Amino acid sequence: MSASGMTNAMTVDVEDYFQVQAFAHCIDRADWDMRESRVEANVERILALFAQAGVTGTFFTLGWIAERHPEMVRRIVAAGHELASHGWDHSRADSQEPEAFRADVTRAKATLEDIGGVAINGYRAATFSIGKRNLWAFRVLEETGHVYSSSINPIAHDLYGMPDAPRVPFRPDNTALWEIPMTTVRAMGRNWPCSGGGYFRLLPTILYRQGLSWLNRHEAMPGIFYFHPWEVDPGQPRIANCGWKSRLRHYTNLSRMEADLAALLKEFAWDRMDKVFAAQIGDAVRSPLLPALN
Repeated sequence: MSASGMTNAMTVDVEDYFQVQAFAHCIDRADWDMRESRVEANVERILALFAQAGVTGTFFTLGWIAERHPEMVRRIVAAGHELASHGWDHSRADSQEPEAFRADVTRAKATLEDIGGVAINGYRAATFSIGKRNLWAFRVLEETGHVYSSSINPIAHDLYGMPDAPRVPFRPDNTALWEIPMTTVRAMGRNWPCSGGGYFRLLPTILYRQGLSWLNRHEAMPGIFYFHPWEVDPGQPRIANCGWKSRLRHYTNLSRMEADLAALLKEFAWDRMDKVFAAQIGDAVRSPLLPALN
């Protein structure tokens, strides 16, 4: 247990190195099956790290990945982690029309439930791609049986962000669905990112630890940390001609990530999204406004 007594949410966005937004301009989706897959070995490393630290977390998993690595998905569930949806194939939610989005999340949810043998309550949009332009997505998520989303990052960013969104869990667009936004710290009149991801590798890790400690102690709020399996894999193939910005975002400090993650697991208390935010998610599961879950 951390000194603050607060338990935070540990999350993994399960996708392979060639599926990230930073490489979308230089890797054709049609070539994905021809790429070396490293996600299963990387998830095994993460499961071992979590087991050593006595931590359970939430694995937001692509349906595309689950279909190709079903035993990996079953190992995630067997280890006591929450299985949740990251959509089908990492298509941005804000690039899809409502019916295409509905088909995407429905397919991913059904595939994950069939393979994992558990209800899929949670969803996280690829690249946090729900914002002002596509708030209708929350209604679709509710109608397709999802209970919560963790898809809004209330910061300013060149690829995503909704800086004026609430920093705490809320029910968007008059739905019964809960949106649990990514963690930020409020300072100097703006929201600053404090939920891990690339910032955790690009900046000194003390900045994240101090931000999370402040949130736990002074705002009495749990935080969310997220990362990807490819971030513990410094030996992954290098993508040629991806551009300097993509190289910076994707490859910086991969060699230290596993050790930094192990230290973080020991310094703070962590658990699954559905347990950390049980007050919201539990109420939503019991709500008669939502479809019944098996």
